[in-house]
Amino acid sequence: MSFPRAAGVLLHPTSLPSRGGVGDFGPAAYQFVDFLASARQGLWQVLPLGPVGYGNSPYSSTSAFAGNPLLISLERLADHGWIDRAKLDASISESPNSGAVEYEQVFAQKMPLLFEAARSFLSAGPADTLRRFDQFRQENLWWLEDFVLFDALRARHKLSSWYEWPDDLAHREPAALEKARQELADDILIRSALQFAFCEQWRALRRYCCERSIRVVGDVAIFMNHDSADVWTHRELFRLNSNLEPEVVAGVPPDFFSKTGQRWGNPLYRWDVMKERGYEWWVQRLRWATQNCEYIRLDHFRGFDQFWEIPAAEATAINGRWVDGPRDDLFLKLREALGGLPFFAEDLGYITPEVHALRDRLQIPGMSVLQFGFGDEGSHIYLPHRAEGKVIYTGTHDNDTVAGWWHSGAADHERRNAEAYMGRCEDGIHWAFIRAGLCSPASLSITPLQDVLGLGSEARMNTPSLHGGNWRWRFEGNRLTNELAAKLAHLAELSDRLPKPFHHADR
Repeated sequence: MSFPRAAGVLLHPTSLPSRGGVGDFGPAAYQFVDFLASARQGLWQVLPLGPVGYGNSPYSSTSAFAGNPLLISLERLADHGWIDRAKLDASISESPNSGAVEYEQVFAQKMPLLFEAARSFLSAGPADTLRRFDQFRQENLWWLEDFVLFDALRARHKLSSWYEWPDDLAHREPAALEKARQELADDILIRSALQFAFCEQWRALRRYCCERSIRVVGDVAIFMNHDSADVWTHRELFRLNSNLEPEVVAGVPPDFFSKTGQRWGNPLYRWDVMKERGYEWWVQRLRWATQNCEYIRLDHFRGFDQFWEIPAAEATAINGRWVDGPRDDLFLKLREALGGLPFFAEDLGYITPEVHALRDRLQIPGMSVLQFGFGDEGSHIYLPHRAEGKVIYTGTHDNDTVAGWWHSGAADHERRNAEAYMGRCEDGIHWAFIRAGLCSPASLSITPLQDVLGLGSEARMNTPSLHGGNWRWRFEGNRLTNELAAKLAHLAELSDRLPKPFHHADR
């Protein structure tokens, strides 16, 4: 589908300056939405919102459907009587903390409070809210039941991966599962209540966005983490051997970013089995995504045309091969089931003509990233004048910030080309990039908050292939000034990207 002209900001909720060491759906999120509204931005893009697994990456989640409990606001739980505010104030500093996320500390401090709040709600919550909780459990039984059992078992086994559990649990023998459900009944109910709290808070935040004509852009990773409820529950959909280990894993071949490629390690799909089942799991997954966000970015779109298959025994991604993906077949089924395809494709890097043809046939827009546009002639496909109908970014969560790239990552000829194209910029190179994106023919223009703030490499969210230290950046709340909002609002008006109110059918 095509998107109306709009402008927005990319910011993952963990980067908000909330209390408790990690961003969440509390007051700081609403203040950020107020800033977007005053800046006349019509989009808020987030990264995947699932519970994080290895490396705390949003793209390595333990579920395709569950929410990350760290994003639940304890302050909003206190507002609704789930936890005593005095207890909260005694446990977590009142002043917002914009320091980098220290995940171990946050888990150790926040999760016990969340569990205490859930126990309090289950024992003495308001009758109407408990009824909504019961309804939530019934409506979401199809994913919730397996996830909360998985999550409880994972905690019981000290976060070891499911394929390392006792054989009867790893192989999901019915008697073992029933025994575990009985033994962990209280824990399972608590984890269900936390998923309910996540959904309630996320939907309330989205309503607040909707009232201000702000659409949420979500993100769906193409592959699943091996250590996830989905792989444990639907092993027949993944390329696993008799020991429940991947036969082959996902990644990308050697490229500009890495001489040995990237070995992601995710198990690959059995696309033939998925096709036989009418792609039911994918339909459920993307229906859920479109119920939780207005637009969806499809990560690693190339993998739907061809994916890089790496033998699991290989330590790097060098010795892989390209294998055909589901192509049109999957998306025609999705269009039939969902009534449309509100997606755009992450189609960066070396993309074949076949991938572009697939995207064009499906009428799914691609992406342009300005940082990539100023190299040799082949890179010019990312320049603003060639972005018609696409989604344009100054940079993404995987890039350095514009200022960081400009001062330490860009080659001399790239800086010369950028200045020749955009001219010198007295208010900072990041503003030259923002103006170029906004004034381009791209349908959506999205800027990471780091670039709006003109921050350097210290604010980078993720460095691909770097193990450890990613996904930690948070901003200081006092940086979102009225002057900054006014500057963005002026540019949104000038570039014809003012927010458009929701119609009844959009809600």
